[in-house]
Amino acid sequence: MKSGARALGVAESYRAETSQFAGAVVRASRVADGFVFSTATVGGSDATETVCAMVDRLDREDVRYLLVAGIAPAWFNILDLEQIHDHTDLPVVSVTFESSPGLAGAIREAFDDPDVVQDRLATYRAQPERRPVTVNDETVYVRSVGLDDSAAADVVRAFTPEGGRPEPLRVARLAARGLVEME
Repeated sequence: MKSGARALGVAESYRAETSQFAGAVVRASRVADGFVFSTATVGGSDATETVCAMVDRLDREDVRYLLVAGIAPAWFNILDLEQIHDHTDLPVVSVTFESSPGLAGAIREAFDDPDVVQDRLATYRAQPERRPVTVNDETVYVRSVGLDDSAAADVVRAFTPEGGRPEPLRVARLAARGLVEME
């Protein structure tokens, strides 16, 4: 991948009812050259719209990939990767950093309202399967829309110069945490 290729990484951090979302545009050469910020409701259902609006506000034609940290930010505010891809026309790659049996059981335990549970489970189950990807001797778990599994793994590796966290997601996470600490 060319060193000037850019990815937007989106991560979040929260303490109470509002989650701070941060987006960081990072080149494959590890240079950060743009940021965008927004909020979503903790336990809400607005994370997909938040990410789409962030991409719209950023308005960067040079961004080639959208990386998101997981699919359940802001306490199970499930991201719909296909909807994000359709809206942004960007390949969307979700990266998680731990093995898990999935979120279905946790979603059922987290919410009392059966309609809320069913809506979140439907969105969750509609997402592509996670695939393990080895990056710098670490394993991350990747879902993608708009890229096949091999290309998604290549993107994750290209934007991960060390460790297992792609640089756009690492920088976005730091920015989101900084916003929360300012509250």
